[in-house]
Amino acid sequence: MIRLPRSTKAGASASEPMPNECFYTGKRTTFGNTIARSGAAVKDGGFGLKTSGVSRRKFRPNLQKVTAIVDGAPRRIKVSTKAIRSGLVVKPLKRKYGYTAQQKAASES
Repeated sequence: MIRLPRSTKAGASASEPMPNECFYTGKRTTFGNTIARSGAAVKDGGFGLKTSGVSRRKFRPNLQKVTAIVDGAPRRIKVSTKAIRSGLVVKPLKRKYGYTAQQKAASES
């Protein structure tokens, strides 16, 4: 049996991340438990909190679909908001005509 790396689908290239995974940081859905507790606290005259139920839950990353420049070409990718805020995502220019703030600053200096 051939084992692929965890971040790839069967048939996808190694640079293509899984559906719910950040392209830059690799953040993905993680799993945990929700623990329900019942009972009165000891200080209130009870016997303390007892675990009355444990059920599985998912921690989903805040992913956004963004058009970003990857390897010199604009591409639609899923990115975590942390990657967007920290400046890892470089967005393409919206217009190819007229002056943008970047072009204007470059021409003045």
